[in-house]
Amino acid sequence: MTWDIFSIIGTAAFAISGALVAMDEKYDVFGVYILGFVTAFGGGAIRNLLIGLPVSYLWSQTTLFYISLISITIILIFPKLMTYSWKKAGLYADAIGLAAFAIQGALHAASLDHSLLAIMVAAFLTGSGGGILRDVLAGRKPYVFKAEIYGTWAALAGLFIGLGASDHPILLYVLFAAIIFLRIFSFHQKWQLPVPKMHYQ
Repeated sequence: MTWDIFSIIGTAAFAISGALVAMDEKYDVFGVYILGFVTAFGGGAIRNLLIGLPVSYLWSQTTLFYISLISITIILIFPKLMTYSWKKAGLYADAIGLAAFAIQGALHAASLDHSLLAIMVAAFLTGSGGGILRDVLAGRKPYVFKAEIYGTWAALAGLFIGLGASDHPILLYVLFAAIIFLRIFSFHQKWQLPVPKMHYQ
């Protein structure tokens, strides 16, 4: 049940995030739907490839496809329902998607009895993969490859689940809220990871 809840939340949030980016980039209606779907399902497709699940597994998620379709359509029809600011709306939707999908991906890997490292990688890819594909298709630098802290929070979710957080459902919701808070807080505080520099002679 917990897994299904995180899948639904993550799918809706990332579909909205992709749609907002597409609208901000002045994409047409078809482009908005495509970017929304890619953002919602891209991370799961990458994860499935790496942990041994067939990519075709995605096509069996009919309910999630409908959820993403409805979410994108609502944003297209009522864009002001989201917020007064595209950037702020995108940040919140992306943070929710990151937290939900990171936890969902980690739970998926943990259910297959993978190692702690594999669970962390699954969390990272599921939480960040869709956003990476979204940003690349939108011609933007992906969050996860910049100094801004992003994928680290997804890996952190995987670490906690790999250490046993999934044994207590309430902890998953606390972790979900914590990842959202850390993502948004670190963005506003401009926290950064070290950026290596090339030295030329």
